[in-house]
Amino acid sequence: QVIDNGSGMSETDARMAFERHATSKISQAADLFALRTMGFRGEALASIAAIAELELKTRRNNDDLGTFLHISASEVLNQTPVNCPVGSNFAVKNLFFNIPARRKFLKTNSTELKHIYSEFHRTALANPEIAFSLKQNDSLVYNLKSGNYKQRILSLFGKNTSQNLVKLKTETSLVNMYGYIGKPEFARKTGGEQFFFVNKRYMRHSYFHKAILMAYEKLLPPDTVPAYFIYFEIDPQEIDVNIHPTKTEIKFSDAVSVFRILRVAIKEALGKFNIIPSIDFGEQSDILIPSMPQDEQVEPPSIEINTSYNPFQTGGSPPEKQSVENWESLYEQENYSFENRQESLPSDFNSKSQNAVNQVDSIKHFQLKRKYILTQVKSGLMLVNQKRAHERILFEQFSQILRSNTAAVAQQNLFPSQLPLNEIDYLIFQEISAEIQSLGFDVSDLGGHTIAINALPAYIEQEPVSFFESLIESYRNQQQALDIQQDVKSTLALSMAKAAAINYGQALNMQEMEELIASLFSCENHNYSPSGKKIIHIVTISEMDKFFA
Repeated sequence: QVIDNGSGMSETDARMAFERHATSKISQAADLFALRTMGFRGEALASIAAIAELELKTRRNNDDLGTFLHISASEVLNQTPVNCPVGSNFAVKNLFFNIPARRKFLKTNSTELKHIYSEFHRTALANPEIAFSLKQNDSLVYNLKSGNYKQRILSLFGKNTSQNLVKLKTETSLVNMYGYIGKPEFARKTGGEQFFFVNKRYMRHSYFHKAILMAYEKLLPPDTVPAYFIYFEIDPQEIDVNIHPTKTEIKFSDAVSVFRILRVAIKEALGKFNIIPSIDFGEQSDILIPSMPQDEQVEPPSIEINTSYNPFQTGGSPPEKQSVENWESLYEQENYSFENRQESLPSDFNSKSQNAVNQVDSIKHFQLKRKYILTQVKSGLMLVNQKRAHERILFEQFSQILRSNTAAVAQQNLFPSQLPLNEIDYLIFQEISAEIQSLGFDVSDLGGHTIAINALPAYIEQEPVSFFESLIESYRNQQQALDIQQDVKSTLALSMAKAAAINYGQALNMQEMEELIASLFSCENHNYSPSGKKIIHIVTISEMDKFFA
């Protein structure tokens, strides 16, 4: 149910609103290139009315009575005058009741509720001058008063967010940007606080997201992302909002320039608030750099040193003084021929090289770039992606634990760690709380969307808060990637495997590589990760021979 106290509609407009294309704001062709309204094609209400039961109550300010409409599967069942407040009240019931096959594609109630929260966040952040409230099962979740952008951000994500925000504002002939970005030390592994808006329209933009990460380069903890709430104001003719059905992906005619402006603006904001060190070489600088005439010769500086001084010498005659003149000759390169170098090799070189070959031959595994494990096999050389291999091993272990309902061993934390969650992440926690108990977690709900991590499974070596953030982020990503409802246990097992697996860049000793390879080949499926990505690649001897043909 969506209620507003806006302008309302007349009886004719209320009826026409549910006809396809009837609510289009386009009156001439030029309007297509200057869009500032949302959903201009006017198909949303018609589409909803076609697959659900819908009721509308609406009244204009100068009308004594409003209009009531009851529509089911595009058929108007009832239209009567009604006494109702000014504005519009839409109620949708029995979604997909007439298309049961489509209804099967709906996900769990908690997942669909997360989508509602996400849409509420986007709409409320884009319109801080409008008050919003959200109720779920007659329980008030949000009651947002009208205000400015910062007040709206704090109302949605907590007052503690205030100390984490840095103001951003820049104006150019191409685009104006304003909003807030998060301080690097408050960056988190979980997403959900990254928002772009253009002309009050929410958008996703991976290219501009990259610009932000580049601006934060070397400032962020590993595998974290900063919060940002950035608003773009640009001429509608410079963007195209119709490249994606949901209108969340926007095409900019000069994205490269916007990218550069955004990156510089982020750096400037971080520098202005002393987040990153900066050096000012402006007119007020106290640093004087003398100029030098072009015809003046540059000579090496002369220094005088006492080479006979020895601070540790207590008596006796000083050593003979050595000349320090012609020091440049120490750095002259000498040319040696290969024959000269060969003559200087030790006499037992051949025996030493043979021993080295024997040692290499005894090595079973070799780690390349701390990412791949190389192993000699009968057909050639096997390359193993260490992270994906570990994900496969952990996925099958976690799946077995969840299927058997046997609790894993928990390792109690000396001091429980507290983790505040936003509404969406809190819903994820509630969804997986029963299953994670069997995996060896002891997590309690402290209220106010804050949880306490009291114990982790013995096999988890990461810091508790960091790991749990990674787990929630991975679980959210897995749900977004799935098109149909999937078992919570399977999704959780996959999310746990991704969060707990060794990462690229982690050095492994010979025993660890041996255990990893052995465990991989004991899995039911050792060729692909639980996400369906390739784990193993074999370069055959014949392929190697072709390299040297």
